[in-house]
Amino acid sequence: MKAHVALALAALASVLLAELVARRLRLPSAVILVVVGLAYGELPGPNLTLDPAVVLTLILPPLLYSTALRASLVDIRTNLRSVASLSIGLTLATTFAVAGLVSLVVPDLPFSLAVALGAAVAPPDPVASLAIGRRAGLPPHLTTLVEGEGLLNDATALTTYQVAVASAVGSGLSPFHAVGTFALEALGGLGIGLAIALVVRVVRRAIDDPLVGNGLSLGVPFATYIAAESIHASGVLAVVVAGLMLGHPTGGGASGSARLQTRSVWLLLDFLLEGFVFLLIGQQLPQILDGLDQYGAGRLAAASLLTVGGVLVVRPLWLLLARQLPRRLRGGRALTVREVAATSWAGTRGVITLAAVFALPLTAHGAALPYRDLMLFCAYVVVLVTLVGQGLTFGLLLAWLKLPVNSRGERRTRLEARLAAAKVAAAQLDELCVDDGVASEVAARVRRAAQTQIDRAEHNLSVLAEIDDAQIDVVTGEAARLRHFFIDAQREELVRWRDAGRLSDRGLRDLEKELDVEESRLSV
Repeated sequence: MKAHVALALAALASVLLAELVARRLRLPSAVILVVVGLAYGELPGPNLTLDPAVVLTLILPPLLYSTALRASLVDIRTNLRSVASLSIGLTLATTFAVAGLVSLVVPDLPFSLAVALGAAVAPPDPVASLAIGRRAGLPPHLTTLVEGEGLLNDATALTTYQVAVASAVGSGLSPFHAVGTFALEALGGLGIGLAIALVVRVVRRAIDDPLVGNGLSLGVPFATYIAAESIHASGVLAVVVAGLMLGHPTGGGASGSARLQTRSVWLLLDFLLEGFVFLLIGQQLPQILDGLDQYGAGRLAAASLLTVGGVLVVRPLWLLLARQLPRRLRGGRALTVREVAATSWAGTRGVITLAAVFALPLTAHGAALPYRDLMLFCAYVVVLVTLVGQGLTFGLLLAWLKLPVNSRGERRTRLEARLAAAKVAAAQLDELCVDDGVASEVAARVRRAAQTQIDRAEHNLSVLAEIDDAQIDVVTGEAARLRHFFIDAQREELVRWRDAGRLSDRGLRDLEKELDVEESRLSV
């Protein structure tokens, strides 16, 4: 027990230190953690082995659910054809391209197993892709594509993988069976996700306690995944659908304090789970290398290079092909060549690939599964190349491409929306005060607060109109820095009051909470 606690504390320390180093060096923390995991895996002592059942049941659902909660259902729906092209078309194209290429150098590998390998390495991992892409500065519209693709491609890949594995240990790969299985699993996952989202919304409206609401939120991804898998539907798709629906604001439901607390809880859980996953990926190298003695170095190199090549080449080819389609088929505007380059380099593979390939059975037809260790090695090389190689170069690529980011338009839209909302609320406030006979001094005080909010939004709009695009980030950054200073100075004075006995601890905490809420708005 003590050894397990020590190992958990070491993992936590690694995650925390990697994040601090990553911010200092401006590198993706995912890359640092994978390298740390690689180094730790070579040291003597206890090591963690990736258990596919644990990953797919306990780690993947909360990570996918949290990503779906933050995703924009409106943006994904707007770009649905493009997202479907990537999450279904590109995933299948990559699967069969990799299967065909690997079969060239390992001709005696059953094609069903080659398809299983292709399905394992086909889906970019949204956790890994977005962890690197957001820090590297991927533009919002490309983030939507990568986000939508990563959330929805797992159903395609894992269903294809399951059918291929069943064929390898059973009685042949039937295309009709594959299509039917995919359709049933997708429809089942969609139905379970929608049903649970509707139930949770009703329950959430009846809950006033933020702690109870957070407990409910933490249980949703696991309950959704288990419910879907129990009827042989896609648990991954069910979790994603539930997250997209529950993360879509509808103007009611949870209170503001509950939403603030839920965001904080999921941010922390994301941070810790992602860090653990990247460490776990790095630690698998010794186990993968153990079974490679039976293969020649030439065959290992050829198989792994072709697997990586298929993953890296098919993606840009598919994106370039999609540019040539008529608008009615592709949906939305065509990506520019620079956007194709950025999106191509955002196809980072992660724990989903490893969980799938580690789940390959040990035997088939009473004998050892052929080339299982070789497939593990090929998949692991893909993860390392995309996670470490693309992760380290993604920021440099985006800086070189200089993709336009419409920060002015986004900021203006937010300010205009805030101003419109404040004006409508102020008008309704006037009607409420008249209808309910609110005391004049109370009504006046609340109206002044509302007018202050309106004046602030109008002032920010006027400031935005006066500065050019090159100054926007500088000006907003300086303003945020000064407001942070102003809030910190207030905190220090409140502590002095408490230390002098003029303010109770309870009073200090209440006032600090007000400052915390104000500080949380600085990033908006």
